[in-house]
Amino acid sequence: MALPSFKPHNNPLSKHSNFQHLTNPTTLIQSWSSSSSKPNNTLTLISSKFQSLLLHCSTKPDTSSNSNTHHSKQNHDEPNSLSNNSHKESQPQDQNQTFSSSSPSSSTTNTSTSLFSRRGLVFDLGFSNSWDSEDIGSPVVKRFQSDEEERWYIWYHGKPKGKPSSDLIGLAISSNGVHWERGGGPAKSSTDVGFVMNCGNNWWGFDTHGIRPSELVIMSSYRVRGSNPVYWLYYTGYSSESVEFCDQSFKFSFDNPIGLNDEFFCKSKILKSLPGLAISQDGRHWARIEGEHHSGALIDVGDDKDWDSLFISSPQVVYHGNGDLRMYYHSFDLEKGEFGIGIARSRDGIRWLKLGKIMGGGKVGCFDEFGAMNACVTRNKIDGNYMMAYEGVGGDGRRCIGVAVSPDGLKEWVRLQDEAVLKPSDEGCWDDKEVGSPCFVCMDDEENEWRLYYRGVGNGGRVGIGMAVSEGNDVRSFRRWTGFHV
Repeated sequence: MALPSFKPHNNPLSKHSNFQHLTNPTTLIQSWSSSSSKPNNTLTLISSKFQSLLLHCSTKPDTSSNSNTHHSKQNHDEPNSLSNNSHKESQPQDQNQTFSSSSPSSSTTNTSTSLFSRRGLVFDLGFSNSWDSEDIGSPVVKRFQSDEEERWYIWYHGKPKGKPSSDLIGLAISSNGVHWERGGGPAKSSTDVGFVMNCGNNWWGFDTHGIRPSELVIMSSYRVRGSNPVYWLYYTGYSSESVEFCDQSFKFSFDNPIGLNDEFFCKSKILKSLPGLAISQDGRHWARIEGEHHSGALIDVGDDKDWDSLFISSPQVVYHGNGDLRMYYHSFDLEKGEFGIGIARSRDGIRWLKLGKIMGGGKVGCFDEFGAMNACVTRNKIDGNYMMAYEGVGGDGRRCIGVAVSPDGLKEWVRLQDEAVLKPSDEGCWDDKEVGSPCFVCMDDEENEWRLYYRGVGNGGRVGIGMAVSEGNDVRSFRRWTGFHV
């Protein structure tokens, strides 16, 4: 079946109608996916009501302001609008909301915590009884601009406290990429924030035990309401199938969904993960697109002797040109005992052909001696080169962030330097154990500054999402965000 031709949409600020107005999700899946004997795999549309106040500030970083996450309220006058011109009184929380946002977690109200220990933290754990109160991570940050406004979206994974449930994917929005409007429960409409996608419920599916967002590409198609944009979310799905291996000498752990990452589990076996795709017209209501694998995943692991025979994780997709999409993903090379990043190519974004491994472990003693994972690839508009921010794993298991460059984005990847561009903070800070899951955002300003969003972990096990900024276009080092210029 001939698949539609898709191109990146250049006007993401146009108003989006609800997904139901696009077409029935089942129809989309039948028309875009390969034939299968499995039942139709559609996503239950989930969401929730939560409003908050957004602050408009200069985007120039400073070293004096607090970077605590804001949990305030805003009323929207139109879909996806982040206007700060008129704010109304907060409405009472929906009594049927699963996770109330009435009281923040202790981390967001501990005034004795110094600014130094929280530097860089722009997105903390959610309220104590919200859907993202125990774990957050996998930030996928997008910045959209028009003549009238600036808009930021962040898709991320989260998990509630005291619940046996698996990961959820949520959405928060902002006017400056620092102060975020978030929801404590599901997002019910095309203007809400909160969790927007849960694990699959088909027993044969690849994503029944965990889901993590990896990349979002905005496409348009002549078959889908003319020029209206469609969000394509590439994500990692974890199934109930586990992969066992004998070597328990590793000093690092694998990225199993939280709650399954105990010492025995991560040393002897891991959950199998595969890449998936879901589509939406508003970034909140999603329908899964079935890939060619029998589980609905886009691609399968390699053969027993291949470097990616254990799992495939973090499918980060880049649109290179018409009919040329590249997927960067990571796995664990059992033969070499290291994490590695591979690449696959596609003409339509659904059917993929693997091209092989493009990055492995760094030099002995370096921050990425035991490999690279969780890649984020983007094109530098100044020189046309491709840049990859990645999570490096050291010999002691510590995670840091490095950068590699390539002229064409294919196999000629070279590490920018032997040193990490961002390391864990000093002892006592919120991210003093490890940093990873990087997400690059080019600010497109006169200084060509870059922002680096990342997941940080403290020695006490606390997690959060941080932000660091570059010195102009120089991405060899980043400094953690501490405030805006007044």
